[in-house]
Amino acid sequence: MRSITVLSVFKKKSITVYTIFTKIIELTIGSVIFQKLSQAVHPSIFAASNILGEIVCKGPNVMLGYYKNNEATEAVIDKDGWLHTGDLALMDAEGNITIKGRSKNLLLSASGQNIYPEEIEDKLNNLPYVSESIIVQQNEKLVGLVYPDFDEAFAHGLKNEDIERVMEENRVALNAMLPAYSQILKMKIYPEEFEKTPKKSIKRYLYQEAKG
Repeated sequence: MRSITVLSVFKKKSITVYTIFTKIIELTIGSVIFQKLSQAVHPSIFAASNILGEIVCKGPNVMLGYYKNNEATEAVIDKDGWLHTGDLALMDAEGNITIKGRSKNLLLSASGQNIYPEEIEDKLNNLPYVSESIIVQQNEKLVGLVYPDFDEAFAHGLKNEDIERVMEENRVALNAMLPAYSQILKMKIYPEEFEKTPKKSIKRYLYQEAKG
């Protein structure tokens, strides 16, 4: 897997790296307008554009490691000092970087295409009466788990059966925005918010085997 470097300034053995961001292009996190780096330091960043890679960071603004936890440090910082963020991204020919999702959440379709659940969830969360969602894979099919915005739905006079109907309409609308290999087979409504980590990320592992 290719690595994409997106960081400020560091020095190593008289090698200086400058990374300066230009204006933000829609749906990207910006681009690199100047970067100088010896291939001896991290040659993989010179791979061809538009190949999926992991964003890695290195510099004085990056942590040295986890306090008194060498195992955790070695899991994210490699022997050359690069911090592996776990974010998968693409870099186009102009250097614009688009984050696709987290490496640990990456799904594979039955035919081998990469599926980024976060991208699907972003679209789904913007559809009517969706508060939050998770896309999971079951038996090689994608299922949308949805916690509806019940307060808004009820305020508009919807009943539970109406919410189910709207979520099915959302599924159809969502699939119209997605390629064939990432179509959503069905929706499952959750009556309560999804359980979160202290950082407010959904604990996805709790819902991979969701029934219904």
